[in-house]
Amino acid sequence: MKSNRGLRLTLAQRERITGMVFALPFVIGFIAFFLRPILQSLIFGFNELEVLTGGYNLTGVGFQNFRKAVLEHPEFNRVLFETCLRVVSDVPLVLMFSFFMASLLNQKFRGRLFARTLFFLPVILASGAIASMEQSDYMTAVLQTTSSSGISGGFLGAAALRSFIGSMKLPEQFLTYIVAAVDRIPHVIRASGIQILIFLAGLQSIPPSLYEASTIEGATGWESFWRITFPIMSPLILTNIVYTIVDSFTAADNELLTLIRETAFGGMGFGVSSAMSWIYFAAVSLILLAMAGSTSRWVIYYE
Repeated sequence: MKSNRGLRLTLAQRERITGMVFALPFVIGFIAFFLRPILQSLIFGFNELEVLTGGYNLTGVGFQNFRKAVLEHPEFNRVLFETCLRVVSDVPLVLMFSFFMASLLNQKFRGRLFARTLFFLPVILASGAIASMEQSDYMTAVLQTTSSSGISGGFLGAAALRSFIGSMKLPEQFLTYIVAAVDRIPHVIRASGIQILIFLAGLQSIPPSLYEASTIEGATGWESFWRITFPIMSPLILTNIVYTIVDSFTAADNELLTLIRETAFGGMGFGVSSAMSWIYFAAVSLILLAMAGSTSRWVIYYE
């Protein structure tokens, strides 16, 4: 008698299929909406684009647009370097703040749901109308008017902090980093919503029995963090590192993206702006590879 039990899949195969199903909408959306513009921008980077009445005309120029972007554009190199430097300095701040807040929000206290909502609120406000306002000339004009109206509290606060830390005889590089970090607290809070959510989900998945066993064995809270919390959370730390880098490089207030848009619709045209985009993409990819390669060595994956 023939038995028909159907196709048997292992747990790993079922999880792999489930992951593919969840990734399928992104793959379809990427192919439908992003693949063609990406290929077009690559083509524009090696051509001179002339806009005509019924379309456009392309004239091959090789790497000339890339040379113009790097060697002839007066601001591209400076803005690219400053953008990369700001992202590298912001990532540790965002990760430390989000992990600290996730640890606090994981505790039991009155109003915990409200506190969690409060820290995720900037993510909601940063999308849609608020994000459009941030990119508009109106918001820029308001900020310039505010800064020129005699309101210098931020400057005075930074100067007082620099004077206080300077009295401790700390290195100048450390002093500059601390002052810049304090000055960027609103940005760090606004950029930490998703990371807090990811860390919070990871902390809630850790079995309490592990901490109970470590307490019975006499482990301190510091030892429990490095022996239990950090190893289990290490894959999510790597995920948040990658997410924070990409999010910082594509933020609405990114000066380099503004420069690329202005170049496209300004004097140097679509060819040079496309070349700038691909140079920017290469820089972001190198930073991601360097960060992922340096941090993946201490990442521990639990089955």
